[in-house]
Amino acid sequence: MATTSDTSVAARAKYEPVIGLEVHVQLLTVSKIFCSCSTRFGDPPNTNVCPVCLGLPGALPVLNRKAVEFAVLAAMALGGRINETSIFARKNYFYPDLPKGYQISQYDKPLAEFGRIEITTAAGLKHIGITRLHLEEDAGKSLHEGFAGSSESTAIDLNRSGVPLIEIVSEPDITSSAEAHEYLTRLKEIILYTGVSDCNMEEGSLRCDANVSVRPRGQKQFGTKTEIKNVNSFRFIREALEFEIDRQIEVIESGGKITQETRLYNPDEGKTYGMRSKEEAHDYRYFPEPDLLPLVVDEKWQTEIRRTLPELPEARRQRLIADYGITSYDAQVLTSSKSFADQFEAAAKAAKNPKRVANLVQGELMGRLKAKSLGIEQSPISMQGVALSADLVENGTISGKMLKDLYDLAFERNQDFPTVYEKESRCNLQTLRRSRKSSTKSSQPIPSKWNSIEPVRRR
Repeated sequence: MATTSDTSVAARAKYEPVIGLEVHVQLLTVSKIFCSCSTRFGDPPNTNVCPVCLGLPGALPVLNRKAVEFAVLAAMALGGRINETSIFARKNYFYPDLPKGYQISQYDKPLAEFGRIEITTAAGLKHIGITRLHLEEDAGKSLHEGFAGSSESTAIDLNRSGVPLIEIVSEPDITSSAEAHEYLTRLKEIILYTGVSDCNMEEGSLRCDANVSVRPRGQKQFGTKTEIKNVNSFRFIREALEFEIDRQIEVIESGGKITQETRLYNPDEGKTYGMRSKEEAHDYRYFPEPDLLPLVVDEKWQTEIRRTLPELPEARRQRLIADYGITSYDAQVLTSSKSFADQFEAAAKAAKNPKRVANLVQGELMGRLKAKSLGIEQSPISMQGVALSADLVENGTISGKMLKDLYDLAFERNQDFPTVYEKESRCNLQTLRRSRKSSTKSSQPIPSKWNSIEPVRRR
């Protein structure tokens, strides 16, 4: 078969991709969903296990209340309708890392339905529907390397078995890999704001399966879909979708037919490979879990959970624009994470000119972080440091050129702005005193926690 790069522009234009995403999110509970075993990541294999999560005969599951509250909170943040009564079901399949031979999940009566996420596309805003959000337990983990004999055998770690998950299933409203990437970015952002998960893809806290098909443009009927399983980064999801869309178009254009199957993505080769045939959901032989009562989240409980719902990213952006007079682009950057937004607001409220704080973050701080491939959490300059520097420029105590020099020094020394400013100013003051340049003007006072010191010029 030709490579994806050989797919002609003309062939691409004839077809429309149809993409639906299934996202699994581990919840940040201390214990598992149906037992008291720890959910801590990184412990020695098979140490956080008990008769319940090992599926031993006679062991009965007990539902974790906090897992339910986290799931409801996530559903509310995604605009979903909470079903007062939902049912747990057994999803039957056999795999080495599934000790019971079934997974406790939800199927026809899920916890929540009918949410949506708003994304930005080249054509403007677009709403991606969320079909359902339901609770389930995670499976264990198959290990293919990192132990003696790994070249000949697979090991099983059941620490993850029983960790609480929410599965978020989108409508097939996504029509490109770029839209899929934007949807996942917005979804992760919302989940992180709620605090129900850390969404750490490297640790498996957020995993994504993608269902993709192609059809002639204008056709209403869906094409045959394939599922791309367990892709562990947004970039790889985008690459996998691009390859799979082109592969399916090439198969159809050459007179072949798409086989419904599960495929895996190899990021080293940039290709997907067939893993197994994929049948319909009824092959899992779902039936109600006999050991768990129906889950009832009544109006009173929903009201209690709703009170803990934080201000969500998009609402916060609009408020920052209104409250601080910043641009939409600035608001987007400043709300990239809840902790970053909290820090910015604390700094902006303490500063004389919030707009200047936003400009310094966007221009001076973020530019240097990007140049050094650092995240905001790795910045040597704190938000308090940005606020101080903004006030010094606002007062005329230092110039814009001085500020740039001081920011450069802060990054070179890995020190916060106040430390660098004080050190350089004192050094400069001592030099001035030794040279007895009495005509030098003294600087304006800065906050009481800092000494009144002279302007600084980098030497």
